Amino acid sequence: MKKSVILGTVTIAGLAASAAAAATLDDVKARGTLNCGVTTGLVGFAAPDANGEWDGFDVGVCRAVAAAVLGDPTAVEFVPTTGKTRFTALASGEIDMLARNTTWTFSRDVDLKFEFVGINYYDGQGFMVPKELGVSSAKELDGATVCIQTGTTTELNLADFFRSNNISYEPVPIETNAEAQPLYLEGACDVYTTDASGLAATRAAFENPGDHVVLPEIISKEPLGPLVRHGDNEWGDIVRWTLNALIAAEELGITSANLEELAAGSDNPEINRLLGTEGNLGEMLGLEADWAMKALMAGGNYGELFEKNIGENTPIGLSRGLNAQWTDGGLLYSPPFR
Repeated sequence: MKKSVILGTVTIAGLAASAAAAATLDDVKARGTLNCGVTTGLVGFAAPDANGEWDGFDVGVCRAVAAAVLGDPTAVEFVPTTGKTRFTALASGEIDMLARNTTWTFSRDVDLKFEFVGINYYDGQGFMVPKELGVSSAKELDGATVCIQTGTTTELNLADFFRSNNISYEPVPIETNAEAQPLYLEGACDVYTTDASGLAATRAAFENPGDHVVLPEIISKEPLGPLVRHGDNEWGDIVRWTLNALIAAEELGITSANLEELAAGSDNPEINRLLGTEGNLGEMLGLEADWAMKALMAGGNYGELFEKNIGENTPIGLSRGLNAQWTDGGLLYSPPFR
């Protein structure tokens, strides 16, 4: 990656620094809406329904932040972004946060001057092929044409994988998942590669999902999570701890069904601190005492958001795996609320 990404005569890093100079929390409150960058459409994660209402796992994070800050989970302006446009949109201040399948990497964090506030999905890159191709391993793809989203870590990982295995490929560049689907189905590319979660979501949208196979290889680490601009630590804290509230609530047994009962007070001091009946955590964030309760009312805890949008009983059909709570053998873990 180059030292800086040039946008005319202005770098992304420079845009991020100037946009963050204004307090994002004040801007969001004054505007009355949260501008949240999402993908252009990935079923289960972020996509508009038949009525144009955005829904999905990443959308749930946006709505939780809007509820925590504004008291209204519907006070969100969803801004679709591609792999190429997402970072410019955040750096320029067009959006207040980015919550789409975006991998936390060194250069994005440091060189592009963004702050990843946590991980809401532990993922890895995979490959999908038509079953009729008769391929059982990605190492059998020598000479294949591969649909690949530009401006992504996927693009770089693909080059590394084929080079290290001494095999060749022909890239078919695409900008969005929606663009990739018809190309892949029409045979314009033999293979579609992206994060394994994205492959599951894409495959689920096909008329005949069983005609396509996700190969066993996972060739990278793709920790996906929300991000904000460098330079506005207060706003970063709000988005970070809203995500942590969703994760901690599941561990503590706080659900949509018992939220109001527990908010009246419980025997667990951490639950009380999280829901605002003890301590002053909301005040520390510049929010109301019940900020986390409002965030949880938006769509439930982390586990509820997962199961509703992408879990095993949905067409996406993802198991919790690494995204299970640490108490259940996964990597999900929130710092303490104290």
